[in-house]
Amino acid sequence: MATKAYQRVYTQLQAITKATVSLNASGVGNDELAVVNGKLSQVVKAKGDMITLQVFSGTEGIPTDAEVTFLGNPPTLKVSEALSGRFFDAYGKPIDGGPEVDGEERQIGGPSVNPYKRRQPSELIPTGIAGIDLNNTLVSGQKIPFFADPDQPYNKVMADVALRADVDKIILGGMGLTNDDYLFFRHEFEAAGALDKIVSFVNTTENPPVERLLIPDMALAAAEYFAVDKNEKVLVLLTDMTLYADALSIVSNRMDQIPSKDSMPGSLYSDLAKIYEKAVQLPSGGSITIIAVTTLNDGDITHAIPDNTGYITEGQLFLRADADSGKVIVDPFRSLSRLKQLVQGKKTREDHSQVMNAGVRLYADAQNAKTKLENGFDLSDYDLRCLDYAKEYATRLLSIDVNIRIDEMLDTAWELFGKYFSPAETGIKQAMIDKYWRGN
Repeated sequence: MATKAYQRVYTQLQAITKATVSLNASGVGNDELAVVNGKLSQVVKAKGDMITLQVFSGTEGIPTDAEVTFLGNPPTLKVSEALSGRFFDAYGKPIDGGPEVDGEERQIGGPSVNPYKRRQPSELIPTGIAGIDLNNTLVSGQKIPFFADPDQPYNKVMADVALRADVDKIILGGMGLTNDDYLFFRHEFEAAGALDKIVSFVNTTENPPVERLLIPDMALAAAEYFAVDKNEKVLVLLTDMTLYADALSIVSNRMDQIPSKDSMPGSLYSDLAKIYEKAVQLPSGGSITIIAVTTLNDGDITHAIPDNTGYITEGQLFLRADADSGKVIVDPFRSLSRLKQLVQGKKTREDHSQVMNAGVRLYADAQNAKTKLENGFDLSDYDLRCLDYAKEYATRLLSIDVNIRIDEMLDTAWELFGKYFSPAETGIKQAMIDKYWRGN
């Protein structure tokens, strides 16, 4: 071992895999950064003096006598107001042609906010998307995955949420984005004139997959700066958590760890929980809300990645293509916001929960009518009205391209109820019928 400018330097590797190197070293901390033969690496395992380093760009070309320099600290991000409007890579380096950010250096991946300093979420986050705001209302400090098939426009939905959400800052964490996706986000934010409230950390398909593992921690370090230090309402958008989990699997497999369900590492649950638990509502008014896209393999919600999120999040949003309306909708049956009752009728109009329940129940009746039709049964007048209602309900309220305020969503629902049903058929309380009914 040699010492160079207070950094520990080693020159003897014990083992090399496709993603990791191992060596004997003393005084090395977990998550500490190192440089192996000029390549940035990070400690992923320390067993006594046997240290395993994950080499972000892969170990190709690294000899057994490579120089290994430990940097003495985990990855950090310089935080300041200058982060706003900028695009960075997985290491927090600018990729938009702008200057390096000058600010306070913060360690990424640290512990989440002390539970003692948290309070119950109670602030509404409107997105303009009726399938979310009306049926699955988001609350500041909530953590929720967004399930979608790989061919669905989930990145467009993320961009729409970013531009419509009533928050102070948007932090985008893009993992495994194509260059087209990256340019799409950048163009959308610039065209909308919203760059001043958006900070983006991006790993593209041209970057090493293992670098994706840094993106959520970078995004959340920035989010904590704005939420905790600046008392701002922050929305973190992470896409795609399936590619993040795949990167975890790559590292795990190359370290010869025994895989768990669906070839995922046994640490998947805790790795995801570490990210989602950063969501918080602070007493000071600052908050971090997390929406994370998880793409599904052939719609399989039982796969280890989406299955795990069910234990550590507060619901899920589910995209699907609707054959009747031709729209991509937020599925009212498979989507759920477990915190919506904290704001519906309190931060929104008094009829919100009644309208939501009636709208979904009548949509369910339409699905029953569709099943009867497919099986050759005669349809009643009520069945036919339900089918007509469902098509318009999906087009005007469930579709992801709807962009209206919550009061307009409620008024639209009342309009549809009055157009297709009698007051009694909606099941809504008479007091609400008397005040809001729009039909005959």
